[in-house]
Amino acid sequence: MTTLLYLVRHGETDWNKQRRIQGSTDIPLNDTGRAQAAASASLLARRSFDAVVASPLSRASETGSIIASRLALPAPTTYPGLAERSYGEAEGLTDDEVLAHYPDDVIPGRESRAALLARATETLAEIAVRYDGGVIVVATHGAVIRSVVNAAAPGTADRHHTPIRNGSIHSFRWDPERFHAELVRFDDPIDDASDAPGKYSFEYQNPLEQRS
Repeated sequence: MTTLLYLVRHGETDWNKQRRIQGSTDIPLNDTGRAQAAASASLLARRSFDAVVASPLSRASETGSIIASRLALPAPTTYPGLAERSYGEAEGLTDDEVLAHYPDDVIPGRESRAALLARATETLAEIAVRYDGGVIVVATHGAVIRSVVNAAAPGTADRHHTPIRNGSIHSFRWDPERFHAELVRFDDPIDDASDAPGKYSFEYQNPLEQRS
């Protein structure tokens, strides 16, 4: 059966605000981020859901917990495969600091986009099978969501500049009836509603993602 997956980017953290690269570093939500998670939860409350799952990083797991509480669902199960892309030695740096230290964009320890997509897709497939035919909220991270958007709906936006804002919602369906079971973009109107407040460029949140 088709499973619907609503991927939600976590709320803002202090490192988001300071334009620092987070990646696998566990930075908690700030008060703005908690308000963004609550706003996402209010939008999602227009639909009926079966479960909430999340990345184990606290900014995503707390976002998932805020949403689960609003939807009267159990606390989210966490999946390591939903964690943010690792940026290696760039984590904690601002964009200017990254440019100064790594002008050739060769960053030790940075996870490749291919590896990120492979683990994210494998994890989402596991979730889709576990909750077969369900409607699931997935609290995760910007690079994770953008990798899925690029793979599931190529051509909808420039591949490396798709805006994934804090608290934004991105809906997909896992379709096991296709020749190869896969994620397909499912455009729920609440996706656009979640993206409306506080528009700003994607580079503001994650300057490294605009690069190769």
